[in-house]
Amino acid sequence: MTFVAAYWWRVKPGKEEQFRKAWCRGTEHIRQRYGSLGSRLHRDDMGRFIGVAEWPDRDTWQRAYDAKMKYDDAATRAAFVEALEEWADEPILLMEVTDDLLDRIRNDPIT
Repeated sequence: MTFVAAYWWRVKPGKEEQFRKAWCRGTEHIRQRYGSLGSRLHRDDMGRFIGVAEWPDRDTWQRAYDAKMKYDDAATRAAFVEALEEWADEPILLMEVTDDLLDRIRNDPIT
């Protein structure tokens, strides 16, 4: 069954576009390197960005998490980290999907 992990970040004022672009590129690297199914980025009422990543199973996520989801694109990682003001050290939610009625329409990532 599919597995979901959610994370949050607070971004420095004026760095939102930089963060979103780096998040999109990083998500693609994580998909390619670790087998993620992709992720969605949301913004909550408190101004935090919330990433909800989907994985084929918990074991695949755990291997990526244990590897700190590192990828070979230092510029993307630096842009991501430089945009951050605050973040959670651990995922805020780890969940097994029991029923999925979400329509899968892929939006083009920010480039």
